[in-house]
Amino acid sequence: MSACRMPRLSPANRLRSERGQALVEFAFVVPILLVLVLGITQVAITYNHYLAITDAARVGARDAALGRFSGETPAEVQQSVVSAASDLDPNQLQVAVVDPSWNVSGSDVTVTVSYPYSVNIMGVVVASGTIKSSITERVE
Repeated sequence: MSACRMPRLSPANRLRSERGQALVEFAFVVPILLVLVLGITQVAITYNHYLAITDAARVGARDAALGRFSGETPAEVQQSVVSAASDLDPNQLQVAVVDPSWNVSGSDVTVTVSYPYSVNIMGVVVASGTIKSSITERVE
């Protein structure tokens, strides 16, 4: 029994051969796909950070709205925001509590949370800035 062998190509047929074409096409497409997948991943991470700061702002605004009964201060509300955003870097998290009338029922309290972001694809910063979320609640 003989082993199956590829036929030998003449020099003229070798130039017209399509062997290896898929490998060359793959080599052209892989970098584009890699950049696309890395970009999608970076945007997803940024969106996750946005959801985290929005939830943290909501937690802080709710604590501030109920703070009249528990005697909370703006510093304690800021700490509850930082605790709610535990997966983010607390050193880069900026929290502002605007309280025109902290202990007056019916007044509004606004909690604003900011966090920097950077979409970095293979060492190139494509986009950067600050994600901001602001929640206003009525003091009970």
